[in-house]
Parts: sequence; structure tokens; C-alpha cells
Amino acid sequence: MILIADGGSTKTSWCLLTPNGQETLFETEGYHPFFVGSDYINESLENNMPEGVKEKKHRVERIFFYSAGGGYSSETDGILIEGIGSFFPSAQITIETDLLAAARALLGDREGFAAVLGTGTNSCIYDGKNVIANIESLGFLLGDEGSGSYIGKKLIGDYIREVMPDLVKHTFFHTFQLTGVELLNKVYEHPIANRYCASFAKFAGKHLQEADYYYDLVYNSFQDFFRNIVIRYPYYREYSFNCVGSVAYYFREILERIVREYGMKLGNIEKDAMNGLIAYHATKYLSI
Repeated sequence: MILIADGGSTKTSWCLLTPNGQETLFETEGYHPFFVGSDYINESLENNMPEGVKEKKHRVERIFFYSAGGGYSSETDGILIEGIGSFFPSAQITIETDLLAAARALLGDREGFAAVLGTGTNSCIYDGKNVIANIESLGFLLGDEGSGSYIGKKLIGDYIREVMPDLVKHTFFHTFQLTGVELLNKVYEHPIANRYCASFAKFAGKHLQEADYYYDLVYNSFQDFFRNIVIRYPYYREYSFNCVGSVAYYFREILERIVREYGMKLGNIEKDAMNGLIAYHATKYLSI
């Protein structure tokens, strides 16, 4: 049997797939190797893996782990392999990028444009087998335009600088009960700051219809994603826009508007990559 994992910064979606096509779906927290170590991963799996999967862990032959931080270096991939391998000692582990997961899930064996808009951001041109072009998102500290963490950072910044409309500021304080100074300290002291900042994107989504501020915040974040990343791909208008991720999914109406404004055709927008990855791997690795 094989195990497929779609690992973002906030959560990891898993599917245990047997040779007869039986699927066991579950979730754990995210394991971005830039922010967590192998011991943390192993402990988290020990504490959060479903009992039914724990009972079968020695029978897992291959693991395809698609990671938001995978594929950057042997060092960061090693963190994932060591952490996961300690829990699944019999498995051959393949680490791939979340970008390849998105491309395989959205496009299968077809060429095209694929993106991730979740806690972080990524994008690529895919030739049906491999990622052949990728404009670096620069990650949480320097980029990730359009992502949950990017939207959250802009929201937090506006609150601390007191440039929010009064009604928005009141709602924000009533919800989180934090002064600007307290919030600033929380961001810089948080062990997984990207995930913490991304959590504030949910606040924007919840109140989206209450004030133009929220809509403009998300719209401008997506504008930055297109302006700084998408339009840098040569001939980008020749591709349809395909994307996975919770931010793309829940703010789909705004994203569709941006896609049209930049002259791209709208393709598939999915909340996550798992269904597409199951179909991809079932076809290639299992006899069903």
C-alpha cells in the first residue's frame, strides 16, 4: 500500500491507498521543514495518526510526500524524511514540492499553469511531467503575495498602524482582544509565525460582506500576486489559471475577477490537491 500526503504549512492531508483501491483519508498539522524539525514531525505523527493507520504503518511500502517546503535542499528534505521515516520505518519516501502536487492534481498529464494559494504561495508552468518554470515566491518573510499569510500580515499591519476604518478596528479588537503592541509581540514570538499570520485571513473572509475594506484587502493581495509573479511568466495569457488552496477556494469570486482582468482563462480552482493526487497515483502505481 502507498501513502499520499499533501503537506502545507498549516495542515497535511493524507490518503492511505491499498492495492484494491480502498482509501483512508485523514489530516494532521502541517510540517514545513523551514519551521519544524524531524523530532517535532515524529512526535506529531505519534500523537495525531489515526489508530487504524498506526496498525498498518509497517505495511506502507511507499510514501509520496508533497511539501510546501520540499525540494529546496537535501537538508530540508532530510528533515521530512527523518521525521516521517521514524514513524513509517518500512517505507520508501519520496519528497516532492507542493507545486508538483498542484500540477499533478489540477492537470494530470496535461501541460499548463498551476498555482498554490494557501498559507503560502507558489506557481509554475508544467509540461505534463515536470515543473519547467517557476518564479520564486520568496516565502513568508519576503513574498508569498496573495497567500493567507500575506493577507494576514497586511491586516495585522493596518491594525497596528491604526489605518483601518473604525468599524473594522472595533470588530478586530472585539474578536482578538489584543492591542497593537500585544499583537506585534505575538507575531514575533510565535514559533510558526507564517501559520499564525495566515489565521487572520479567516477573519477577513468571515467579515467580507461587512465593509469594503476586507474586499479591497484580498483584492489588492491577489493583485500583488499577479503583478509580481503571474505576469512574469512569458505568454502567461496562453494558459488557463488553475489553482489549489484554501485561500483561492474561499476567495474564489475575487480571484476570478483578477484572473479575468489579467486576460487569463479560468481553469480549475480546488480547495486542496488530494482528490487529484489520488487519481494520479491510483492510475500510475496501483492496479485497481
